[in-house]
Amino acid sequence: MDRIDEVFQAAVAAGEIPGVVAAATTAEGMFFQTAHGRRALPDGAPMSLDTVFRIASMTKALTATAAMQLVEQGKLALDAPAGEVVPGLAAPQVLEGFDAAGKPRLRPARGPITLRHLLTHTAGFGYDTWNADLHAYAKSCDIPPARTGKLAALGMPLTFDPGTAWQYGINIDWAGRMVEAASGLDLETYLRRHICEPLGMPDTSFLVRPDMEARLATVHARRDGALVPLRVESNPVRQFYPGGGGLLSTAGDYLRFLRMLLGGGALDGARVLTPATVALMGQNHMGALEVQPMLTTTPAASNDFEAFPGMAKKWGLSFMINTQQVPGGRAAGSLAWAGLNNTYYWLDPHAGVAGVLMTQVLPFGDPTVLRLLEAFETGVYRGR
Repeated sequence: MDRIDEVFQAAVAAGEIPGVVAAATTAEGMFFQTAHGRRALPDGAPMSLDTVFRIASMTKALTATAAMQLVEQGKLALDAPAGEVVPGLAAPQVLEGFDAAGKPRLRPARGPITLRHLLTHTAGFGYDTWNADLHAYAKSCDIPPARTGKLAALGMPLTFDPGTAWQYGINIDWAGRMVEAASGLDLETYLRRHICEPLGMPDTSFLVRPDMEARLATVHARRDGALVPLRVESNPVRQFYPGGGGLLSTAGDYLRFLRMLLGGGALDGARVLTPATVALMGQNHMGALEVQPMLTTTPAASNDFEAFPGMAKKWGLSFMINTQQVPGGRAAGSLAWAGLNNTYYWLDPHAGVAGVLMTQVLPFGDPTVLRLLEAFETGVYRGR
């Protein structure tokens, strides 16, 4: 796997990325890890396996795991109206456009939202980053992004009726609110008690502790060909913990989470899901619907993004599923997703392999990082 290190070293030396951490595992344990570059430009500390990253939407898999624990316990149900658990979902409105004066035109949704809709991104919610109508709605109604943890962020309307289409959005933030309502715990406490502590993931949290601050990687933005460090508030005042994108973690911690999934829901004697639930989470739950390209409205935050163009993708609970073998890489039926700051993971149940690649670069879908991800993945499979 020396080729992986060569590719990463070259990218850092050329100034293409500030730094990168990557690691791969089987259910039995990690078999590859590497770190290159710095946590911050120009002269930050070196990257390491315990470097702390803002993992953004890689949070979603943990929130979905929490929700499925509660499904196992009978405290949540996949197909019951979600509004029975969280009143804010009881009377969803669909945005049909804007009138001549720019006022939103809304109508009641033609059916209830369910937890299954939320976990598969088929409820109708979106992100203003990838939906022009929601971008206009958020601007006109002064709605903040979900990552701020402000309750007003959850006030976005649907853009279609539940179950009729796929759109990436604030669905898992709402699923996190359902976890809180069903468990009586805030999401930080729930994840710590029921996932992170049992799995030995001490550096996974919504909160930046002092010991984590010293290991925190800086987010950099690509501007006019240069990488510019950004200032991100460590512990913003939140009204809720955003289950769709608020966690910090390390490559080492996240790999333990993926090992649990590879191991059928258990790791080192700690069981957090049943094997049947893990299998269920990895199945297609959107029927004939397909994952759609994500077209940006906010180029500073995200490029246009489509994983494996030309291949049909499905969604599980709550992972993207590739329906075909990736040449030189993951098998059909593998699970994956990513975070806004260009962090990525995949889990291949067929090969029994999972990998994680962490950077802190904006905008999302960065071509350089995607090239490194491909080199990493093919190197992992070539080396086995």
